[in-house]
Amino acid sequence: MVPANLISLFAVIIGVVLVLRFFSKTSLFRILKKWWGLLEDRLYLYQFYKVPQFNQRLQENQLYRKVFTYLNSLPCVEDSDFTNLFSGNKSNEINLVLDSNQIVVDNFLGARVYWTNEKCLKTGSRTLVLKIRRNDKRRILRPYLQHIHTVFDEIEQRRKEVRLYINAENEPDRNGRWISVPFTHPSTIDTIVMDLDLKNKVKSDLESFLKSKQYYHRLGRVWKRSYLLCGQSGTGKSSFIAAMAKFLCYDVYDIDLSKASDDSDLKMLLLQTTNKSMIVIEDLDRYLSEKSTAVSLSGILNFMDGIFSCCGEERVMVFTMNAKDQIDPTVLRPGRIDVHIQFPLCDFSAFKSLANSHLGLKDHKLFPQVEEIFQTGASLSPAEIGEIMISNRTSPSRALKSVITALQTNSDARGASKNGQRLSQSGSGRVVEESGDSGVFCRENINTMKEFRKLYGLLRRSSRKESLDLDSLEKENSRHEN
Repeated sequence: MVPANLISLFAVIIGVVLVLRFFSKTSLFRILKKWWGLLEDRLYLYQFYKVPQFNQRLQENQLYRKVFTYLNSLPCVEDSDFTNLFSGNKSNEINLVLDSNQIVVDNFLGARVYWTNEKCLKTGSRTLVLKIRRNDKRRILRPYLQHIHTVFDEIEQRRKEVRLYINAENEPDRNGRWISVPFTHPSTIDTIVMDLDLKNKVKSDLESFLKSKQYYHRLGRVWKRSYLLCGQSGTGKSSFIAAMAKFLCYDVYDIDLSKASDDSDLKMLLLQTTNKSMIVIEDLDRYLSEKSTAVSLSGILNFMDGIFSCCGEERVMVFTMNAKDQIDPTVLRPGRIDVHIQFPLCDFSAFKSLANSHLGLKDHKLFPQVEEIFQTGASLSPAEIGEIMISNRTSPSRALKSVITALQTNSDARGASKNGQRLSQSGSGRVVEESGDSGVFCRENINTMKEFRKLYGLLRRSSRKESLDLDSLEKENSRHEN
């Protein structure tokens, strides 16, 4: 027989376990745990450290970014009372992000540390506050911060996320000068349609820059490089910028000069960029010719290579223009622009690359006809030809015929605009040359058409006639083959 007191003891133990299990799932347990934490805080002396999001000059505090990323990676964030959920870059990815005034408890080398995410209601700025016991401060503070740096680098290496920053913030005094989004542009150096030799030269130049820190310092120069991308709209300048950023794994700072209030404001924007960044100003020739910004020419020149441009390293500056014929030579001199890259309209070689990437065609019976039209001087931008191929991607033959029609329309428009003037140069030639340390230059040997706005309107109005013409063209080609 089991003694009655032993049965009673088991019953009491089971009852206590059930009560504790019940209370552990209720708010009462959380309240008791919070009170115990407050009592524990009273018994220890703590040291507090603040990590503000911005410094006095409204520059982003890189340590804040690292700590914030580290804390959001901790498993204990999931156990917090309140946490924000955001979608990630992948369709099935969900990110947990700290909320304001949320407390995160971390353990390091046997010591417990506390982080609080505070937001100032007056200024809107955020601050991460570290609370650590005074007895543990000397032992773990520096190793703990180094641990945060290491974990952050590992996270960034796994993500390899490039971000796009724009100076579109309406309240810079509260939120800083830049706002950012993930930069998910799909272009890469390999997918860019470009002269292969020129592409390899640019790629080699970028690789050399990444390895040249000691070389630049030995010369007494700031470790930065500047590129000018010149070409008409639709020739691939923006896509090439995206490809460069992906190749370098640099964040992109896209500066809108129209939002800069004066020269000093432009300098402040530059000061608040980070190392390992690509600083971009598009359509610089438009700003210079139309004077559509409050920033002066002197301010732009100082931005490019003045003292303020030396307040950071490992940077790449990229400027784009439609044409540089009317640009002041002082803007283009070496030192301000190291590498000039010309983006021409599409020629037959580029057309074949587009046909291969967009339609999967390495050769076709219509290629000789396309080449013949290119030799007459007709040309379109890669974006225009690419769009025609995308719209007709289910039928490669129809896509090529549409390109032929568009090129013929372009050729007729060129003939009408020139009033029968003789074309001075062939449309398929291209010269690629390199000029010492000043970089890679690419020139097109044809007088390209500056405007081609009526093309798609003409094609749209003649869509019915085009189908008949294309059928006739196909029959004629079949007759020749037979």
